[in-house]
Amino acid sequence: MQRLFMALARIMAVLGGVVLTLVIFVTCFSVAGRMLNGFLHGSVAQGMFPELADRLIAAGVGPLLGDFELVEAGVAFAIFAFLPLCQITGGHASVDIFTSALPRMANRVIQLIVDWVFAVVLIVIAWQLYQGMLEKVRYNETTFMLQFPVWWAYAASLVAATVAALVGLYVACARVGELATGRVILHGNEGADA
Repeated sequence: MQRLFMALARIMAVLGGVVLTLVIFVTCFSVAGRMLNGFLHGSVAQGMFPELADRLIAAGVGPLLGDFELVEAGVAFAIFAFLPLCQITGGHASVDIFTSALPRMANRVIQLIVDWVFAVVLIVIAWQLYQGMLEKVRYNETTFMLQFPVWWAYAASLVAATVAALVGLYVACARVGELATGRVILHGNEGADA
């Protein structure tokens, strides 16, 4: 079971990485276009080669239309796509100033509680994304610049959030099993400082 959920978490992380890379390219392309557009409108370009500058401006050299809409949708998906791997590897940031002095069993109980809280929160987030997506579908809401349906971004994030919720639930159940049997179920769960 561990291998299945780890593979699923890694696949989601790779998808999140691909989307985040595309978001970076969109941002860089848009910033470069915005800078070039500003230069073409400036006194240097208009004074030295006004005809070329005007042609490039007319051709659409400038920021990518709706760049912030694409970035917003892509980053939301990427965040949810990285959550499963972070959850199953125990990669969330933690501060153990007080818990480091506690006995091992107390720390295991605390970890169990934290993982169950994470599981519940991830399930609630997935449910709220589902409800929000239904609202966006019902009202046929679109983005301002690109006019693509907002529910598309919700649907992509919902898939990633659902996987995160399933992985979170698995981790929480595995913690119960670890506490009950004393065996390690979540192999390779080194945490953030590993």
